[in-house]
Amino acid sequence: MNKFPKSFLWGGATSANQIEGSYNLHGKGLSIQDHMPKGVFGSVTTEIDQSNLKLDAIDHYNRYEEDIKLFAEMGFKAYRMSIAWSRIFPNGDDALPNELGLEFYDKIFDLCVKYSIEPIVTLSHYETPYALSLKYDGWRDRRLISFFEHYAKTVMTRYKDKVKYWMTFNEINAIWSYPLLGAGILSDPKDLTKQDLYQAAHHELVANARVVKLSKEINPENQVGCMILGAASYPRTCKPTDVMAAKYDKRRSQFFADVMMTGKYPYYTKKMFENENIQLEMEDTDLEDLENTCDYLSFSYYMSKCVTAHPEDYEVSKGNLTTGIKNPYLEESEWGWQIDPIGIRYLLTEYYDLYRKPILISENGLGARDTLIEVDGVKTVDDQYRINYLSEHLKEVHKAIDDGIDVMGYTAWGCIDLVSASTAELSKRYGFIYVDRNDDGSGSLNRYKKKSFDWYKGVIESDGASLFE
Repeated sequence: MNKFPKSFLWGGATSANQIEGSYNLHGKGLSIQDHMPKGVFGSVTTEIDQSNLKLDAIDHYNRYEEDIKLFAEMGFKAYRMSIAWSRIFPNGDDALPNELGLEFYDKIFDLCVKYSIEPIVTLSHYETPYALSLKYDGWRDRRLISFFEHYAKTVMTRYKDKVKYWMTFNEINAIWSYPLLGAGILSDPKDLTKQDLYQAAHHELVANARVVKLSKEINPENQVGCMILGAASYPRTCKPTDVMAAKYDKRRSQFFADVMMTGKYPYYTKKMFENENIQLEMEDTDLEDLENTCDYLSFSYYMSKCVTAHPEDYEVSKGNLTTGIKNPYLEESEWGWQIDPIGIRYLLTEYYDLYRKPILISENGLGARDTLIEVDGVKTVDDQYRINYLSEHLKEVHKAIDDGIDVMGYTAWGCIDLVSASTAELSKRYGFIYVDRNDDGSGSLNRYKKKSFDWYKGVIESDGASLFE
């Protein structure tokens, strides 16, 4: 009764720009992340700033064998990772791929096969090639659809016997708050209209659908998922106005999933577009293309938020690329993110009620300042706080499965310490594996197992039964 299904995909998650490093080696082009030295909340630089930790990150590019071996030791059944688009097509719109980049991921996937780890590969994880942002202003330009198709066809063909699970865009709904991350748009967000954002979103949605269709032509066994930033939205009070405010907030988050999972724009967009004077430019086949729906839904989950019709009356809480009204019943992490294990079950229920397709929890974890200590001559981190956080969330996932929800897997975010996307820090750590590198760039880059390493290994070995002991 207290076990997860045998087929459950236990594992961890990373992204190329936060772990690989070697930003300019072996033919790799620059991505937008190479121009964001301070993360989401900093400015975009025209020149490369050598203080940018992502340039070297945790040197996974040279240490991938050691890292994947550690994942295998934990018992990973799946590894959610991303391919750096600019490592394959340095400018994004190149005619021919960079063979050295393709060979690097061949090595990654061969190791995954060796250790019986199922790769779950994101094609675009917040790292649009910088040249596409500079030349086309990212996904505002329709031409990116064909560039993305070319990229997807190249890697899906190359790795068709090694990769079965794919995702197109990471947290695609981030475009609403951070157009550069979500759609590679360099223009100042203050200068962008709703027309601009919805047009860029339309281009991404068409690209997603075309890649779904393409994937089946390359290998009928391929499974392609969409991935959204998930944050449970609760009404701050039971006032009907607050309840309706929360309802409309959910629409904003679920818009992309609605299109990618149902194959059409939600009914409410017709009137909304009229009211906002949004007139999407479409080609004749776009709506037909959108009917190629995703096989599964994936989402990240770190926090919930409250929503009200009168936000001026309440304190605002922090979050991952999103903010909301503070919930007085929840505790916070060191970074002010409200901790809400029940929220992950709430979202699983909400999404499954809507779409009735398998769900992958592709990100969940606790960012914290870890302290490296020595116990019996072995360096480690006593991160019981992380174990507590993950345990409570996984218990709620189990309840959702017990309710009958088809949860296909769980990949804990930052299974090895990596550079934070929001602040470009290394001191904000998520991993089961400690990486000896500091915010000033110093450190040996040595890897050390945290207390949570053996805990997660035990969870996987027992199919989750150890959570209930």
